[in-house]
Amino acid sequence: MRFLLLIVSLFVCLPATAQDYFKNGGEAGKTYLLLAHPTIENIKTMKYLVDNNILFVGETEIVGIYYSFENYNYNQSIDYIRDNELNRFHLQHLTGMLRPDNIFSENDFSGNFEILFQQTLGIFFMGGPDIQPELYGEENQYAIVTDPYRHLFELSLLFHLLGGPQNPDYVPLLESNPKYFIAGFCLGMQSMNVATGGSLIQDIPSEIYDIDDPAEIVQLDNDKIHHNYWQEIFENDQLMTSNFHPLQLAENGFFRNEVKWRPTVSPPVLSSHHQSIENLNDCWEITAWSMDKKVIEGIRHKNYSNVFAVQFHPEVPTLFEPGDALIFSPSDQPRTYFDRIGPEGAKFHKRLWRYISKSIQ
Repeated sequence: MRFLLLIVSLFVCLPATAQDYFKNGGEAGKTYLLLAHPTIENIKTMKYLVDNNILFVGETEIVGIYYSFENYNYNQSIDYIRDNELNRFHLQHLTGMLRPDNIFSENDFSGNFEILFQQTLGIFFMGGPDIQPELYGEENQYAIVTDPYRHLFELSLLFHLLGGPQNPDYVPLLESNPKYFIAGFCLGMQSMNVATGGSLIQDIPSEIYDIDDPAEIVQLDNDKIHHNYWQEIFENDQLMTSNFHPLQLAENGFFRNEVKWRPTVSPPVLSSHHQSIENLNDCWEITAWSMDKKVIEGIRHKNYSNVFAVQFHPEVPTLFEPGDALIFSPSDQPRTYFDRIGPEGAKFHKRLWRYISKSIQ
């Protein structure tokens, strides 16, 4: 994939640094994937998946992109890439003015979003904190917003890629390349929904099950618990922050036809969220639910076949090799994540990653 260096010069004119990879010269003949919110943890995760042949990207290199105002010190990522000689990882920061009233329209970032789209194969959107409810037209009742500028950036980028009813005359970038790859995990799926005009359940226990006391939440069936609320009841260094539960998969949908997983129920998946999709735009099909079908756990775009997301976390390295032995509750026996998903779970996750690898064209 060739780089149009004259066009790339439209990126903000800042001194050449490790944060301006495309400005310094994306190289002709190379291919690139984007990683939104490239923290050290997310870079480590992508490196692990590639190094262990879970994610297959060939010679494709990864460029982390972010908004300068995000609530994270990306100098840490710069140092990590340099100190570990990660020659296939790069960073590109963007700057400009984003506000709640301009993210779903032409803005300071629109030209650079188009450049990124034209010069790359796709993008990953990772997990993270709550989106500010004003961005999907609601008052804040339960959301804990700690990184508002990250959400402004990622929602605007996703809107430019996919379009939405907020600005029906806008032609999404994927119309010129419908095979472009986009995957989202947890917050990534929620962002894809909000960017295309959807809304969120701000707190699953409060809004779905009418419970807000952690002591009552942990009495629910395990399949209805999407986060570990035991950590709000007592302190223990062995407590994991997540829960594991199976999913109900669409009988003749994405997981059966594309991932090639035949059962209609998945093995356990790692779940760590208190919010979920409420209203879903018609451009999406549902690929998975919680076992009671009250929480949407997977979506796929109807028009762009390589755009899909899941509410769970298939990317966590300790799903694929033993890590620390942790507990879910006081009565639980310590087990690793690797042991909790078991051989069938490992097979399920690797098949999903095999499909993700195939979708990156």
